Amino acid sequence: MIKILKYGKVPASEIFDRGTAADSVEDVVAGIIGDVRENGDEALLRYCSKFDEADLESLEVSEEEWQEAMDEVDPALIEVMKKSAANIRAFHEKQVRNSFIINDKDGIVMGQKVVPLDRAGLYVPGGTASYPSSVLMNAIPAKIAGVKEMVITTPSKGGKLNPVILAAARIAGVDRVFKVGGAQAVAALAYGTETVPRVDKIVGPGNAFVAEAKKQVFGRVAIDMIAGPSEILVLADGTCNPEFMAADMLSQAEHDKNASAVLVTDSEELAEAVASEIERQLETLPRKEIAGASIESNGKIIVTENLEDAVDVVNEIAPEHLEICTDAPFDMLGRVRHAGSVFLGKNCPEALGDYFGGPNHTLPTGGTARFSSPLSVDDFVKKYQYTYYTEDAFRECAADIAAFARAEGLEAHARSALVRTGVKAGEK
Repeated sequence: MIKILKYGKVPASEIFDRGTAADSVEDVVAGIIGDVRENGDEALLRYCSKFDEADLESLEVSEEEWQEAMDEVDPALIEVMKKSAANIRAFHEKQVRNSFIINDKDGIVMGQKVVPLDRAGLYVPGGTASYPSSVLMNAIPAKIAGVKEMVITTPSKGGKLNPVILAAARIAGVDRVFKVGGAQAVAALAYGTETVPRVDKIVGPGNAFVAEAKKQVFGRVAIDMIAGPSEILVLADGTCNPEFMAADMLSQAEHDKNASAVLVTDSEELAEAVASEIERQLETLPRKEIAGASIESNGKIIVTENLEDAVDVVNEIAPEHLEICTDAPFDMLGRVRHAGSVFLGKNCPEALGDYFGGPNHTLPTGGTARFSSPLSVDDFVKKYQYTYYTEDAFRECAADIAAFARAEGLEAHARSALVRTGVKAGEK
């Protein structure tokens, strides 16, 4: 049964605790990464056999395999994914940044260039569930950014990939797909093997081993984030339908036993009704065991005195997904400071964002929404800046540069400026 807690009446730790941290897999992952660095494809093929029961002759998906997958997927689902892809493109195209140049002072030119990454790698899970939606959400912004090559790694159970994953990859414009998962896939993307190319950035969700591997290779390559278990927080008033609220909470609970589903409301009546409704809906849920464990361990209903307190709870938790289920959700939006993605009103379940709406579903978890953002086109570009001064323009500021440098005790810096004005090294 889900816990019902009264805000201000129980310790804050009970309100804001996110559950028990997962056991450390640091040493295991470090060993896998070292093995892949040293043994390349041989190690990957060994891990595919061990973990996926896949004795592969080739790690890369062939064009023939890709076409077979496209033929296997229901054409109606292909059309749904194309509609979703169009929505994602429309949203993310608005995020494109342009380079700029400043030349409004005589003899001075400054600017910034926005440059897409050469190659990005997307990890796609293949464990208790696989996510073609993540293919669209990660690959489409990369392509909009102008990434030259987008590659996917994903585990193949028995040597066969989920055909819907390959169909989504084709729709999103992915260039290459490799049949390898786990920490070993992350290592391959970070360091490269005979077959898998090294990338500049690794994105995409995964289990604890994948998250730890991304953490360990960061610095060798960029990563999007260290993603934790999925989270939903539903902020609702007493006018909400408890059946809807329970269904939305279970939509995230079924992801993972460590997922978190929270309701914050100013209505004790709604709290009790949603708790009962969760129990009822769990009975017929195909992933009942996973969702039930999530609700038991990390689910909670927090009852506040009013909606103002409810928003304070939201900002403290900083959830991955936030639903504001009130009749006037925009009135509350301005008070929300910390959330990954916000769903407004009673007709906007989080599942809309997972699959179809357009805004990205790769979001900060574990409270990191306090300082980080959803995946976007910005994740697939980098910037460099440039400066140009004529001789006359530089002479005007050389003495200022030297004064600043000497204040920091860096005489060589000062001389580097002054020598261009005719002052010999060692002279003042």
